Amino acid sequence: MPHADSALVPETITTKAEFWAHTYSQLDMLLDGDQRNWVTNLSNASSLIYNSLLAFPTYFGTGQGAVNWCGFYLDSQLFPQPSTRRGQNGSNGHHAPNSRLLLGPFNGRPACQYINTAPGKARGVCADAFLKKRTVVVSDVESYPGHIACDGETQSEIVCPLMLHSDDSDRVLGVLDLDCLAMAGFDEEDKAGLEKITQLLVKACDW
Repeated sequence: MPHADSALVPETITTKAEFWAHTYSQLDMLLDGDQRNWVTNLSNASSLIYNSLLAFPTYFGTGQGAVNWCGFYLDSQLFPQPSTRRGQNGSNGHHAPNSRLLLGPFNGRPACQYINTAPGKARGVCADAFLKKRTVVVSDVESYPGHIACDGETQSEIVCPLMLHSDDSDRVLGVLDLDCLAMAGFDEEDKAGLEKITQLLVKACDW
């Protein structure tokens, strides 16, 4: 099967539970193999989820109910920090790790390049999901304290953390963020489906 066909949604799928189970199985097939690079896998995941949602008009695919953004923000501490020349700003050649999320693979309009997660400065749905280590579902983004409006047409949002579980502790690698043009576009069924997808992605990548 061509990779692009994985985003097709059969007409027999009519409920959200069926949709998320189908999307999970399609992503599982895309991730099957020895490709464990997070850039590649998150890129395919954001495209698959976004295009599958648009192909599911019962809830998400058309008009004012459409999902208008799907993508990832990743902990900046996953990446090597840039250095500066010795002596600039009194540094010894290295920046301290930044407390922020960096824009990762996504589908939709251009978005904020980073989101601050530093104590006292963090704001927005993505920062809250990252810091609280739990999924945040927002029915009305205009009423959410500190909401960051990357796209003024967005009315509701869901953000799921990418949790890396270990024997010692749980680490949040970043978040999966979806925006919708409708009020109350996401519910508990979407939360359950997306959390399973984030678990699959974390296990499928080398971090």
